[in-house]
Amino acid sequence: MSKTKVIVGLGSCGIAAGANKVYDKLSALKISENLDFELGKTSCVGMCFREPLVEIIDETGSYLYGEIDEKKVDEIIEKHIKLFSPIKEYVVKTDLFETKDDNFFKGQVKIALRNCGFINPEFISEYEARDGYKSLKKIISDKISDQDVIKTVLDSGLRGRGGGGFPTGLKWRFANNNKSDEKYIICNADEGDPGAFMDRSLLEGDPHSVIEGMIIGAYAMGSNGGVIYCRAEYPLAIKRLNIALEQARNAGYLGKNILGLEGFNLDIYVKEGAGAFVCGEETALIASVEGERGMPRKRPPFPAEAGLWRKPTNINNVETLANIPWIILHGADAYAKYGTEKSKGTKVFALTGKIQNGGLVEVPMGISIKDIIFKLGGGIQNGKKFKAVQLGGPSGGCIPEHLSDTLVDYDSVNATGAIMGSGGMVVMDETTCMVDMARFFLNFTQEESCGKCTFCRIGTKRMLEILTRITQGEGKQGDIELLEELAYQIKDSSLCGLGQTAPNPVLTTLKYFRHEYEAHINDKKCPAKSCKQLLTYEVDKVNCTGCTVCAKNCPVNAIDGARKEMHFIRQDACIKCGVCYSKCKFNAIKIS
Repeated sequence: MSKTKVIVGLGSCGIAAGANKVYDKLSALKISENLDFELGKTSCVGMCFREPLVEIIDETGSYLYGEIDEKKVDEIIEKHIKLFSPIKEYVVKTDLFETKDDNFFKGQVKIALRNCGFINPEFISEYEARDGYKSLKKIISDKISDQDVIKTVLDSGLRGRGGGGFPTGLKWRFANNNKSDEKYIICNADEGDPGAFMDRSLLEGDPHSVIEGMIIGAYAMGSNGGVIYCRAEYPLAIKRLNIALEQARNAGYLGKNILGLEGFNLDIYVKEGAGAFVCGEETALIASVEGERGMPRKRPPFPAEAGLWRKPTNINNVETLANIPWIILHGADAYAKYGTEKSKGTKVFALTGKIQNGGLVEVPMGISIKDIIFKLGGGIQNGKKFKAVQLGGPSGGCIPEHLSDTLVDYDSVNATGAIMGSGGMVVMDETTCMVDMARFFLNFTQEESCGKCTFCRIGTKRMLEILTRITQGEGKQGDIELLEELAYQIKDSSLCGLGQTAPNPVLTTLKYFRHEYEAHINDKKCPAKSCKQLLTYEVDKVNCTGCTVCAKNCPVNAIDGARKEMHFIRQDACIKCGVCYSKCKFNAIKIS
């Protein structure tokens, strides 16, 4: 039997980067050259900025190779597989020597992501080999009561990781208190912000942890029906979920009299959603599962009283449920030792935007935003200055650089005007226009509004129109005050969380970057030099050599000047496309 394993990361991010081609090349060489190694698959390890990733485990240790293509496969085969000589310059993680990416892993504590990148998610045996379903077996074999399970979750301090941060154990207790003989547990895997990337990666990389969490939740609440509501745009996640569910049924973890416990009956099925952002709200999600249009319902009654099919229902998101088996197995205190007084455990973040190391990280609550961005994330791309971070998804808020010491916990984040959300963290640099950023996010929430509430449906539309005018140089006095007035009316008058939080990007950018709004309106200038209609391109007479490159490339012939003489841009003809700026090799085109 081979002592060398070669494992390729085949999550959606890896596949998009070409990991399938890498896997196929390794497979072909293994056969054609009769090489003695075991070839396997795993999912995303979170290091998306180094995809495709290939891990080699041999007698000397484990080596994670990054940015591997078909050409590098040949080199790895020749040197590492055949000669047992690792190629250090390609290694991004190992315990045997330091790598330039070590900081990405330092400070991380992986609980929800504990198995991602370590198992083949399509084999239940690999999940079981890493303590999978051990928590469920412990509950059954030790005859742990439903109340004791709930107490453990409560004592752990776990709060909902989908955005609201409601104590998970308390939510389970509400459902348990209802003595209906028909109850449901739902996993919400349909969140539409950047944090949904985390949900997708968890479902692709470790579906059984979510399923086991649901089974334990069903036991604690007395539920006999389960639904995983997953957006259809996640085909790989859905495929692996269905494989895992079938394996769980065959192993006796789902079905009637689970693990021999009389009366403990549960089955789970996947409901594919259309990716509507509003279905992240519980009652809208329930309506969609029932076959109706995904629109929020008035509460009370709350889902714990009358949810799916008007029966008591509990809804948790992917990350919340993935934590449950670990908490049951290791105990409430082991989880609660991480984090702050009111925000226990760890949190997964999807790092994106103008950051060096984009991907998934799982960190203890209480870490600062600055440490996430500059230590794990590697700082800002291209040496630019950090400006702000959007936390909480499209309906979250922008936290400025001077508040980067803010601790990642529910209270501290909420105090800035942002929200934790499901873990999206969009990093912005000095070239980001905060007015346009607010317009971008509001455009998303406006399009995703279900239209039920007048203030959300029409109010966000009016706000979007104002923001668009401002970024196009048509802002006028009173626009800022009107934006604020509309924002608070929408927050106060909307039925669900989408409308109540939709104005957050505008309110937080007005709070921290009001001067940018004023510059757009009063001076018709974009301080970040980002808004196209507010830019002016001019030739610098000191640097211009008269090479004519700018004039030759101008699509509207707006640049005049003879060869070896200074050129001029006719502002009345300039369409502000920026071609002259990108083509000039002498830094002679200035933007103001």
